[in-house]
Amino acid sequence: MASTSAQMASDSSPSNPGWTHDVFLSFRGDDTRYNFTDHLYNALVGKGIRTFRDDQLRRGENIAPELLKAIEKSRSSIVVFSKTYADSRWCLDELAKIMECRQQYSQIVVPIFYHVDPSDVRKRTGRFGEAFTRYEENWKNKVQSWREALTEAGNISGWHVNEG
Repeated sequence: MASTSAQMASDSSPSNPGWTHDVFLSFRGDDTRYNFTDHLYNALVGKGIRTFRDDQLRRGENIAPELLKAIEKSRSSIVVFSKTYADSRWCLDELAKIMECRQQYSQIVVPIFYHVDPSDVRKRTGRFGEAFTRYEENWKNKVQSWREALTEAGNISGWHVNEG
């Protein structure tokens, strides 16, 4: 990954030449913040990879605009899909923005399926389907973009972590 990070840091896109992060980490804090994602973050930073996670937000800032800006300013995103990822509208909003940046800026997106079957993400079944059933009524204006983002991300080749 070190050679990839050097490439990420030096690459620029005509439409977004100002990358401030090599990697944006998207994850459900309740599931993975103090275990898998924390270890991943420390490993990336240890290799000199400029990595953004939500605890880097300055206190007093509006969360949503700052997170969306950080996604736009990241060369790549790692999305850690865990059991309750889709329970968070914040996570789904991040994912929709990540997939938009993938199309608009050719952002690299790497999914990690952490104790989750990739087909549950792609097809919105299991816990992902349960979350969407709850959203249908009150979040109709966002549900379609979230569906599309999950389907697209679920179709990207990534890592499937079942152990540990």
